[in-house]
Amino acid sequence: MAKVKHVTEPDSFGFQVRIVRRGKESSRYFSHKLWGSKVKSLKAAITWRDQMLVALKGSRTRFLKPPKNKTTTGVTGVSRTIKFDHRKDKSYLCYTVFWVKDGKSRNKTFQVGNVQTVTADDELHAFRTARLFRSCYEEAIDHDANFDDSKFANWKKLRLYENENLNVVT
Repeated sequence: MAKVKHVTEPDSFGFQVRIVRRGKESSRYFSHKLWGSKVKSLKAAITWRDQMLVALKGSRTRFLKPPKNKTTTGVTGVSRTIKFDHRKDKSYLCYTVFWVKDGKSRNKTFQVGNVQTVTADDELHAFRTARLFRSCYEEAIDHDANFDDSKFANWKKLRLYENENLNVVT
């Protein structure tokens, strides 16, 4: 049997469908005997899985841990920090976005620059990009889509938040 997402064959008598959202499991067993054949039980399992994915859409967990009420920016998952580089003896202003990928906590840092030379425009650009990054991540989670963070690779040269196709911040 080719691998079908959320569908397993735990024994030779049927297929099991399991979907977990926000800690709650939705599952059902499809017996080959009850459905008439192995092919029919697999089709029924896939149909039920597709219906459940529509019903459970947008219920994925956005956080590994509940978010703290403390925030330095007012945006959940985005923080403003000053990082000190001991090698260069300089401080750098950064906006860091926290997100989850493959069940692991990740972060993306948008470094504005040296604290002593950074402009208000540079800081606003980094903040707006960080906020867009986080909202694109949340939009992907809400629609059970994969989040592609590669479009933010060249963020310093691009004003991604001005792109109407990408802009999901409200």
